[in-house]
Amino acid sequence: MDNQRLILLLVFSFSVVMLWDAWQKQEQPAPAPTVVTAQQAATGSASIPLPVPSGTPAPSAVPVLATAAAAKAPEAQVKTDLFNAEISAEGGSLVRLELTQHRATGNPNKNFVLLHNDGKEFYEAQSGLIGAGLPNHKTLYQLAATDYQLKDGQDSLQVRLLAPPVDGVQVAKTYTFHRGSYLIDVSYQIVNGGTVPIAPSAYFQSVRDGNPPEGDPKMAKTTFNGGAVYTEKDKYQKFSYEDIAKGKDKFAQKADNGWIAVVQHYFVSAWLPQGKVEREFFARKLDDNLYSLGVIVPVAKIAPGATGTVTVPLYAGPQDQEKLAKIAPGLNLVVDYGWLTIIAAPLFWVLEQIHRLVGNWGWAIICLTVLLKLIFFPLSAASYKSMAKMKLVTPKMAKLKEMYGDDRARLNQEMMELYKREKINPLGGCLPIVVQIPVFISLYWVLLSTVEMRYAPWLGWIHDLSARDPYFILPLIMGATMLVQQRLNPAPPDPIQAKVMMFMPIVFTGMFMFSPAGLVLYWTVNNMLSIAQQWQITRLIKAGAAKK
Repeated sequence: MDNQRLILLLVFSFSVVMLWDAWQKQEQPAPAPTVVTAQQAATGSASIPLPVPSGTPAPSAVPVLATAAAAKAPEAQVKTDLFNAEISAEGGSLVRLELTQHRATGNPNKNFVLLHNDGKEFYEAQSGLIGAGLPNHKTLYQLAATDYQLKDGQDSLQVRLLAPPVDGVQVAKTYTFHRGSYLIDVSYQIVNGGTVPIAPSAYFQSVRDGNPPEGDPKMAKTTFNGGAVYTEKDKYQKFSYEDIAKGKDKFAQKADNGWIAVVQHYFVSAWLPQGKVEREFFARKLDDNLYSLGVIVPVAKIAPGATGTVTVPLYAGPQDQEKLAKIAPGLNLVVDYGWLTIIAAPLFWVLEQIHRLVGNWGWAIICLTVLLKLIFFPLSAASYKSMAKMKLVTPKMAKLKEMYGDDRARLNQEMMELYKREKINPLGGCLPIVVQIPVFISLYWVLLSTVEMRYAPWLGWIHDLSARDPYFILPLIMGATMLVQQRLNPAPPDPIQAKVMMFMPIVFTGMFMFSPAGLVLYWTVNNMLSIAQQWQITRLIKAGAAKK
């Protein structure tokens, strides 16, 4: 009996420590973000150096815009069914990307902005060509128009920018937006009107500061914010901005496959070169709190009078696992479940299948809880039978303590004999709790990491299952269910253990007040099902004992 209580106490203590650690990371103030300096904001991408393939000397002449010219560079406004975008004439860079189907963190009345350069934060998608006189992210392009809109009936929208011709070489840069897709094709058309062949390379990079995502400084402590690269050989590898600054980004520099991405909570931007084309990935620190992650791809040699093209899609949107898996191998791995991915990934898959049937994530969580309860029913039944029998023999155990209280060895021997006669496993009540802990932690990461849960309502006052209950109603109900469960269990013989167990519902209620509402919903429903199962088993065992 004492061993059982000790194990239960250890399990509960472990759970409290895990919850407390998560709560501390989420609730303590985040470091103040580094503000982009006024000079950086004014010069824009003009201060960002040009990437070159390894082993290649830097270009002798790189056009750099003057500060005044960069500040006045015109922009094209683009509206589609999923985006409100801004493309600057300076380098043809994608300087702002607003996702119209996703609400801003902490403000459901505004749209989420993924890419932006507002003088405080910097996150742009840039690209260019590498070669003497060829346009790059510092070149001033000519815009065909300043207002683009995807109209009804259109499946795609193109935004074309024209670079100044140099030595007879004419380059056009084109963005292609697709209806219903977060993929944006970024392509170059190179017309060689000169007298000598050219063999340029193209680079595509995401330039970002190391600040936490928009409106998400607390979650930045518990969720990953950094870069990731994937190749068939080395698979998925992630690295933080601190790793880049320290030179610890140990991903494959060259490959004929793969992609590179900037990952943050719920969202990702990734450059996805197509086919088996040789490519070179890079990640480097550019300036104080400014980083560049990208890829360089070669362009086939272009003879005089010929035309060459290169296209690399950019995915910029939510971490929708099902869609990401179809876009590129391993891209769905940007959804990070931590060390319990082996449990969390299939758990989310089941949850997603249930959601397709019921149409609401809250009810899907309840159905999943019932399903897990059915799966663990044999373990739970054995546990509750052991607890019920333990409660029945409590008077006998008290009598043994009175008789052999001074002889500890004899008391333990008599208690073990009692367990054998009554067919009680003193550790039987621990197993279901031990099994539930990994499932519980995995579900925590599922609710914390999956964008599908973001702003997902349940009913009434629960408008976001990934955030805490605004009125703490669910945590209070959960605490009440824990209290009822304790009443159904046999009282611990040790007074200290009894006091600790008495405070458990209070401690857990306090911790669950700051946990995602979906997690509290799961635990509350699980407790209610456990109470019903335990009450029924206890009733049957008492009835059987009365007959005897």
